[in-house]
Amino acid sequence: MPKLIGAAVTTQAEQVTTFNSSSTLTTQPQTTSIEYLVVAGGGGGGSRFGGGGGAGGLITSTTPVSGNTPYSIAIGAGGAAGATSGGPGTGGATTGSSGSNSSFAPGSGIEKTSTGGGGGGAGDSLAGAAGGSGGGGAGRFETTGGAASPPGQGNAGGGGSGNAVSPGGDSFRGAGGGGAGAVGSASTSTDNAANGAGGNGSPSTISGSDVTYAGGGGGAAGGTENSQSTAASGGSGGGGTGSLGPAPSAGAGTANRGGGGGGGGFAGSNTLGGAGGSGIVIIKEPFVGSTCWDLRQVYRQVKADDWV
Repeated sequence: MPKLIGAAVTTQAEQVTTFNSSSTLTTQPQTTSIEYLVVAGGGGGGSRFGGGGGAGGLITSTTPVSGNTPYSIAIGAGGAAGATSGGPGTGGATTGSSGSNSSFAPGSGIEKTSTGGGGGGAGDSLAGAAGGSGGGGAGRFETTGGAASPPGQGNAGGGGSGNAVSPGGDSFRGAGGGGAGAVGSASTSTDNAANGAGGNGSPSTISGSDVTYAGGGGGAAGGTENSQSTAASGGSGGGGTGSLGPAPSAGAGTANRGGGGGGGGFAGSNTLGGAGGSGIVIIKEPFVGSTCWDLRQVYRQVKADDWV
């Protein structure tokens, strides 16, 4: 019979904690490092040929921590949709508001913060705003998408082409907001779901399931002579669908996924975009084993002549 050379005694199980709202994490006593996912709030979609909102910035890695210690968690709200009146764009349209930041341990030496997604452009010619992922540009004239800033948390929004959607006339589409996994799609003259689609998000298995986060919002379809039949899709990971003229209306970004809101269109009057989705923080504390022996187990093994 083989001699037993021992086995580690489990002292702390793996623990995964998900935060959908701001709170505090107190680490387990044996924890010395964590794995984290921090997703910010997504940007709101712009109104009137609006671009889709950019997804909230996404960061994921590991960091050292102290055991049995409280750490603050801040969850960013999604940005509001751009207003249909009172703004600087054509017809008073307003770019969507940017999402708010999410953080693990804000203000500490190990702070991990992701940046809110940029709002979608609006009012014919306004550019998308910069953010964790940038918002898409408005679609009636040529526009630019917002940059991903700071770099490494997402992707830029698409630019508006200013090209009428076939068969032409006053029928245009906003560009898609950027996602954590891909840039937002520029608007084109083709009537399909890929025209002005939001950028796809990024998958993570930190929660124990394969979940995609931080998709960009789709751009709006509309016009006084709108003949478009297919709305721009939101990116995987919670991006909202762009509006299709007056109906269906723009979709909001998914809550606790950091998705960007869909752009709002135009159908004789400005239509509202979708709000961005709120962020999320997930913390995984790893399994910890001990190299110390349980003396009762040692005694049993020695007595059985099964110890070396």
